[in-house]
Amino acid sequence: MILIHARRSKYASHIWSCSNNVSLRAQRGHLINALQDLTTIAADRPYNCSTYFSLSQLNETVSNLQRGYEEEDQHPKVKMRSGSVAPEAEEQKPRNKRVVDENAPLIPKVQGSDAEGFDEFNGASFCGAVFNLSTTIIGAGIMGLPACVKKLGMVPGLLAIILTGLLTEKSIEFMIRNSRAGNLSSYGSLMGDAFGKYGKALVQICVIVNNIGVLIVYMIIIGDVISGTSSGGTHHSGVLEGWFGVHWWTGRTFVVSFTTVAVFGPLVSFKRIDSLKFTSALSVGLAVVFLVIAVGISIVKMIIGGIGMPRLFPIITDLTSILELFTVVPVLVTAYICHYNVHSIDNELEDSSQMHGVVRTSLALCASVYLLTSFFGFLLFGEGTLDDVLANFDTDLGIPLGSVLNDAVRFSYAAHLVLVFPIVFYGMRVNLDGLLFPSSRPLSQDKFRFASITISVIGVIFLGANFIPSIWDIFQFTGATAAVCVAFIFPAAIILGDRHKIATKKDKILSVFMIVLAVLSNAVAIYSDTYALIKKNKTNT
Repeated sequence: MILIHARRSKYASHIWSCSNNVSLRAQRGHLINALQDLTTIAADRPYNCSTYFSLSQLNETVSNLQRGYEEEDQHPKVKMRSGSVAPEAEEQKPRNKRVVDENAPLIPKVQGSDAEGFDEFNGASFCGAVFNLSTTIIGAGIMGLPACVKKLGMVPGLLAIILTGLLTEKSIEFMIRNSRAGNLSSYGSLMGDAFGKYGKALVQICVIVNNIGVLIVYMIIIGDVISGTSSGGTHHSGVLEGWFGVHWWTGRTFVVSFTTVAVFGPLVSFKRIDSLKFTSALSVGLAVVFLVIAVGISIVKMIIGGIGMPRLFPIITDLTSILELFTVVPVLVTAYICHYNVHSIDNELEDSSQMHGVVRTSLALCASVYLLTSFFGFLLFGEGTLDDVLANFDTDLGIPLGSVLNDAVRFSYAAHLVLVFPIVFYGMRVNLDGLLFPSSRPLSQDKFRFASITISVIGVIFLGANFIPSIWDIFQFTGATAAVCVAFIFPAAIILGDRHKIATKKDKILSVFMIVLAVLSNAVAIYSDTYALIKKNKTNT
């Protein structure tokens, strides 16, 4: 039996058992068709293939097969090993496990680390996928949610967080269903299938813009926590400044530079997203530690009477105050966006049928963390809640060991962001490489290209983190443009196009609602943000 293990059952179905009563010509046709399909996958986006081979190896394999079959025709008494494996049975196998004939391997052997990775990786587990997707979601966005609740009021703010989570789940479901129907293994391929090469390039650009903005936010937050930040004329000391005072090595530039070189550099060197599952699990745990401490502080202060009644609804005085409410939409979208890593996680998942469960579990976990953080964050700081709520944890909390708890909260979440950084960076690097080098060999096989892209992008992120003053500015503008397109507009547009005729009437109605809500709310948010910045600059002048 000769069998190729392909990523999708569509390609596996080309392979049939080789029995005595099947002609060699038919066998050769099926095998070559399968290899041509695999070549198409590799040429489209080689890093999405589960097998580790190059186009040259495929061509060499075709030649070897043809020579082998010519020899078989000349010696009809030499029979191939018989077997029977139906395509349906193959589809039920774990998708990343290698199935070959030991005596006659179809794919030529690869050398070095590539061969080792191929043999040892049998697919990502359910828990590993949940941790990676949850880490993609729970990033810097959580720190802006208490400020959203401050703007909307407690009741509308919490309801907005729940609604955004539900819409995110539906948009990811739209992506997965259409990817299954078209046997597509990346977000770019999905958009390319629906809207051609320009659609593919557009989603790649949006992912790059969004992720670079988010990664800049991560560096800003880490600088705020470790070094310090100034807001409204008040300086909030970071952990190092609080412990050792103001020195050159506690300054923001040195702290961010050291973190970039010594911490981010090694973490972004992994070439497979499943390699980050342990750091992702740790990052989720650190986010929970941050949440538990914040909840504990709030409960203690409520018991001793140190917390007043939070504002339940927004303060509306004029049209401007109404428009300002829409500025929370980009922050909410940024908090939930994870669509750029959905296909990467799905491709490495051992059982692809579990992907819907992975998405629902991750979103339920993240929504719970978001609701608790927003509720207790606004409850604890009230109208004094900053855009980056972590910066609030440098004040006297009025409880025993308050300073120790402040440092624990800030350190736990700063460490969480450090571990989230490579997950978000992974999706950005893949899309940037696909946009700039669409026909090149896999990025993981080109060390120079891999290093060049990685170093260049980290440099851009570092410069942005040192020259962009406010976390809120990044959330508002990247969230109102690239993030909303990636999270809602593109998945909804794919459903409305319905290339594979699988969308229901309910799906299309929901898609129209997503697009209208996203476009209108974010247009108002951009207008409000721009007006506020112009007004602020005039006031300062």
